[in-house]
Amino acid sequence: MKVEYLNPFILATKNVLATMAQTTVEPQKPHLKENKDTFGEVTGIIGMASETVEGSMVISFSESCILHIVAKMLMEPVKPTIDHDVIDAVGELTNIICGGAKATLAKMGLNFNLATPTMVHGKGAEVHYPHSAPIVVIPFKTASGDFVLEASLADRHRR
Repeated sequence: MKVEYLNPFILATKNVLATMAQTTVEPQKPHLKENKDTFGEVTGIIGMASETVEGSMVISFSESCILHIVAKMLMEPVKPTIDHDVIDAVGELTNIICGGAKATLAKMGLNFNLATPTMVHGKGAEVHYPHSAPIVVIPFKTASGDFVLEASLADRHRR
């Protein structure tokens, strides 16, 4: 995955969470993913494809982190556990963050189509990527916990 593809995902994540959830996020040092397990309790997965590049974006939240983010999004008290509303909110965040990255990537000449997000509830679920390209993990810290964004984009002819 080309390094210049990472910044649109980082910027979109920071902007969306600041705007929708009044949450400041601090990106940490990116690294390559070594396994297929999800990081957090709730994970959103979305496929992306252009004429020349395809891949996916995954965002996975710890329980504390997502419960506080959703409380701020909905302007409600923090829920005691993850429920349907929280899972739906992660789907919306996945879609909006990926859409923001898509807009920036379009300015770089990559016009993506996006799939409908898939949601996974439960820590350690396996995510299978449709290609063998490296998966870059970008950890984020918030005052309420951590989450990760994973991005993997590969040239279509390199599958």
